[in-house]
Amino acid sequence: MTVIKDKLNIRNLSQEQITLAVNEANFPAFRAKQIYEWLWKKNALSFDEMRNLGKDLLEHLNHHYYIDALRVKDQQISKDKTIKSAFEIDEKRIVEGVLIPTTSRTTACISSQIGCSLSCTFCATGRLKLMRNLSAGEMVDQVVHLRNQALEKYQKPLSNIVYMGMGEPLLNYANVIRSIELLTSDIGLGMSPKRITVSTAGIAKMIRKLGDDKVRFNLALSLHAANDIKRSKIMEINDSNNLQELSDALQYFHEATGTRVTFEYIIFKDFNDAIEDARELAHFAKCVPCKINIIEYNPIDGGLFQQADASKVTEFANYLESKNIIVNVRRSRGKDIDAACGQLANKNNAIAKEARVLKEK
Repeated sequence: MTVIKDKLNIRNLSQEQITLAVNEANFPAFRAKQIYEWLWKKNALSFDEMRNLGKDLLEHLNHHYYIDALRVKDQQISKDKTIKSAFEIDEKRIVEGVLIPTTSRTTACISSQIGCSLSCTFCATGRLKLMRNLSAGEMVDQVVHLRNQALEKYQKPLSNIVYMGMGEPLLNYANVIRSIELLTSDIGLGMSPKRITVSTAGIAKMIRKLGDDKVRFNLALSLHAANDIKRSKIMEINDSNNLQELSDALQYFHEATGTRVTFEYIIFKDFNDAIEDARELAHFAKCVPCKINIIEYNPIDGGLFQQADASKVTEFANYLESKNIIVNVRRSRGKDIDAACGQLANKNNAIAKEARVLKEK
C-alpha cells in the first residue's frame, strides 16, 4: 500500500476497511459511509471539503491519511471540440486524458499508466519509459474531470469511457478493475459497464483472467496486423503473445463472458492496407464474434509510417464487409492538439521530454 510521509492513501481502502479504521479511532461507524461517499460519489479532492464530518474527525483524517487526487494542469481544445487535459500527479509528473464529443456520444479516453513499457513503433506514448501504474483513484479522477468538462463546455453527459490513453491497462490489472468497479457502482458514477471499453495490446494470460473474472465491460484488442511477421515488426509484445495465443485467449474470454470483441486496426500506407492484409484480418476475425474499427493513422514526430490513401481504406473496409464483418472507419479527432489515437506523449512537459531521452539511450 502506498505510504507518503507515514500517511496512508485512503482511496486504497475499501468501505469495510474505512469502517474498521473509524471504529478503531473511536468515531461513530456511520462516519465511514459518509467518508466513502465524499471520496467516490462527491469526488472530494481534500478532507477539508468533507464539511459534515466534524472538526475532530477531519483533523484525524488529515493527520493519518492523504487523498491521491490529481488536478488539471493544462488543457487544449481542438477545432473539432476535442479537449486534451494534462493531469498533474505526484512529483509533478503528467498524464493525459481526452474528452471526445461527437453528435452521438461523449467519450472520456483515460490513461492507466504514466508512460508505457511496450514500445509500439507507431505510438508516441511508447517512446516514454514506464514511470508507474496509476491508482484506481487517479483513473476515476480523470473520468470525473472529463465528465465535468463535458457538462460545462458542451452541456452533455458522459456516455462512454475508454481505457485507451497512455499505458497498457492489463499490466495494471488490479487498479483498472477496481477503478471500473468504482465507476459502475451506485456509490460512484453509476456508469453501465457496457459503456466502458478496455483496450489491450494483447497479453494472452491477462485476457484469460478477464474471462475468469467474468468482467462485464467491453474488450478491444489493438491488432493492426493479422500475421505474426508484420505484427512483430510494429508491436514487440507479439513476440511473446503471438496471434494463435491471442486467438485462443479471446475464445476463452468470449466463452466466459459472452461479450463481443472489438479489433482495432490502424491502417498504414503500404504496410497493412492491401487486400491481402484485409483477407488475413477477416480470417483472424473468425476466432470470436467481433467488430472491427479501422483507425486512421495519426502521424507522430519522426514516425516510420504515413496515413493510408482514402481509396485504399474504402477498399479495405468494403472487403471486410463483403465477409459479413461489422466494420467502422474511425476518423481522427483532436489531431491538431496531439490528442488523437497514438499521439499522447506529454509533448509540452519537461519531465516527459526527459523520459523520452532516457528511453532512447
